[in-house]
Amino acid sequence: MTVSVEKPNVTQAKCAEQAQPDANKLVSSDQFSVPQNNAFGNTFRDYEVGARTDKVEQHYKASHINQTYDFVKKIREEYEKLNKGEMGIWECCELLNEVVDDSDPDLDEPQIQHLLQSAEAIRKDYPNEDWLHLTALIHDLGKILVLPKFGELPQWAVVGDTFPVGCAFDEFNVHYTYFKENPDFKNPKYNTNNGVYSEGCGLDNLLMSWGHDDYMYMVYNLTPSVDPLIKWDHIATGRIVHHQYHSFYPLHKHGAYAQFMNEEDKKNMKWLHVFNKYDLYSKSKAHVDAEKVKPYYESLIAKYFPAKLKW
Repeated sequence: MTVSVEKPNVTQAKCAEQAQPDANKLVSSDQFSVPQNNAFGNTFRDYEVGARTDKVEQHYKASHINQTYDFVKKIREEYEKLNKGEMGIWECCELLNEVVDDSDPDLDEPQIQHLLQSAEAIRKDYPNEDWLHLTALIHDLGKILVLPKFGELPQWAVVGDTFPVGCAFDEFNVHYTYFKENPDFKNPKYNTNNGVYSEGCGLDNLLMSWGHDDYMYMVYNLTPSVDPLIKWDHIATGRIVHHQYHSFYPLHKHGAYAQFMNEEDKKNMKWLHVFNKYDLYSKSKAHVDAEKVKPYYESLIAKYFPAKLKW
């Protein structure tokens, strides 16, 4: 059994095939320097030592107990209606002034700063790849789900590392021990290595834990493009890989769940490796001046997206 996820139509897919960007041909100017420590003086993604350790652990405890196969199916059905309102990309960015990510051991700043820091860092290394700048800017917009207008979901249902449901939880997941309290942990339908899936079925056929990644995949997938060829060339590749799987650390950091990858997934993993450097290591207490960079990013938004999107 596999879970079907909506895919691009044939015309869009052909556009993507004809002009697919190649990560191997990207040339970095290496202007962004990776820091040795995070904003608190600790190593990045340290879940044992740090100022936010207790808060982060409680977040993952709630996530690992509550993210079940049935929960994810139900909440996906609710949010794929995209009936929470309409707004533009930059308007959404500004809403993240109100959001701090409880799952992040490396940063306790408003999430608009994380978006801008990621985008500005990748812009330094790839100044001519404007679609990469935009991809970084929008990668975490789904965190608006914690706000009242968008359902006011608990953070365990919005942020943090993602993982497949419907199969055994891998021990490479952060704070794995809390999965033992998840109802699916002892369910023979879901607790085998492959669970309801088959090897090589493709990541698109996995039901991932619910959060900002999958929500934004829905938003972008159902948004008409200013230019379909542009959309399904650069932004499609960046969007699908970055947005749907950028929090899937068990896979792209440790190789967990790799049995489900097909050849296309393996080819596209290089995009995650390009992007992850800037998503993780750009986090800083040094703020980006949002008003100063706003005109540049608004020009990119206008190039790739309509004025309003459904959320």
